[in-house]
Amino acid sequence: MPPSLNKLIRDLRLAISGADKNFTSGSINRAIFMLSIPMILEMVMESLFAIVDIFFVSRVSVNAVATIGLTESVIFIVFAIAIGLSMAATAMVARRTGENKPEEASVAAWQAILLASGFSILISIGGFFFARDILALMGASPEVVAEGYGYTKWMLGGNITIMLLFLINAVFRGAGDASLAMRTLWFANGINIILDPIMIFGLGSFEGFGVEGAAIATTIGRGSAVVYQLYNLFFKKHVIQIRARHLKPNFEIMARLFRVSLGGMGQYLIGTASWLFMVRIISMFGSEAIAGYTISMRIIMFSILPSWGFSNAGATLVGQNLGAGQPERAEKSVWVCAKYNMFFLLFVSIIFFILARPIVSLFNAEGMVEVYAVQALHYITFGYIFFAYGMVISQAFNGAGDTRTPTIINFFAYWIFQLPIAYLLAVTLDMGPGGAFMAVAITIVFTASTFVLAFRRGKWKETVI
Repeated sequence: MPPSLNKLIRDLRLAISGADKNFTSGSINRAIFMLSIPMILEMVMESLFAIVDIFFVSRVSVNAVATIGLTESVIFIVFAIAIGLSMAATAMVARRTGENKPEEASVAAWQAILLASGFSILISIGGFFFARDILALMGASPEVVAEGYGYTKWMLGGNITIMLLFLINAVFRGAGDASLAMRTLWFANGINIILDPIMIFGLGSFEGFGVEGAAIATTIGRGSAVVYQLYNLFFKKHVIQIRARHLKPNFEIMARLFRVSLGGMGQYLIGTASWLFMVRIISMFGSEAIAGYTISMRIIMFSILPSWGFSNAGATLVGQNLGAGQPERAEKSVWVCAKYNMFFLLFVSIIFFILARPIVSLFNAEGMVEVYAVQALHYITFGYIFFAYGMVISQAFNGAGDTRTPTIINFFAYWIFQLPIAYLLAVTLDMGPGGAFMAVAITIVFTASTFVLAFRRGKWKETVI
């Protein structure tokens, strides 16, 4: 076997095992590799679970699928809080790790867990007792409410498993242990995939619970993973080690975490809400346009999974190196991550441009649905090279604890820029769905350019967290 291949295999094993935790010295290229590989594998497993879950549920009934869609439209509030707190936790833990202050990093981790638990308990109470009302409020028919309220009750009532799974994995990543975060998610989704068909359809004399069983399987899987996370935090030797002395609430740290998390929540809500309005604009041209756009976005979201690995690696490297008093190394790490991400997305965009039609056909798209899906892929992936830089630099701001700048940029990019341009091109200038797709590509270029300019100013290096 060639020496270079031997080295690659060895480094791959080290990345998966999580041998390295501190990335404030040594090769930046190696640091990116060690962090991004487990993060990419983590995202792949999450996507696999989503596909398997909907595969089984779709065999229950149409109402079951509708229940999941309606419940997820409410769950996005949980995700917004979890993502916001996760960004704050990653930034603070990475900063303390870079400062070589594991004690303070552990304190920050526990305060983040307490804060997330408080939010989730409030949501659990409402979800558990008012599941039927929530579904009805979202427009569910009486038949959907009758069949699916148990799913909603389990998902919202047990939302603490979602909240803590996201948050504690963010703590692990901030401490440089992306491998442990990866193993945790694989553990959670592995249990979920095994339990899904059993809880939904039954096994032997056990009859199963229908769509409610999917929520039970998810809650058990994620809950088991949270127990595994807490076991590692309390009883295993890692950078973050929570001890009895850390358990006292520290409201000052909680307040700082909450302030930083607001920007992360804002970024998620701004993006989600603007997407809904974009769908509304495209819906003016019929269901075929919506179906084509939906298919293209699913393909795009799956294709950029490795990009999130590079972006999250950049966030950890920024936090740790700022903590170590090495802002120039932090900046260099971001540019290197962005360069690798650009090479990857350039390759993907070429594939999509050449093979868009065969790829879309895998989703049984025909007629105008296929035409719109191919058109969307061609237009949107035109901006992929710019997107590569935008997503890495956005996460770099978050890793520095500056969640305010990406929130402001995203608000202006999506709401003040993209939506009006989409309406202008698609409706006013009568370009149809293609005008909306073009607006997305233009926005990608505008957003990435704005992020680059803001990043070069260097104010993020002065963020205190």
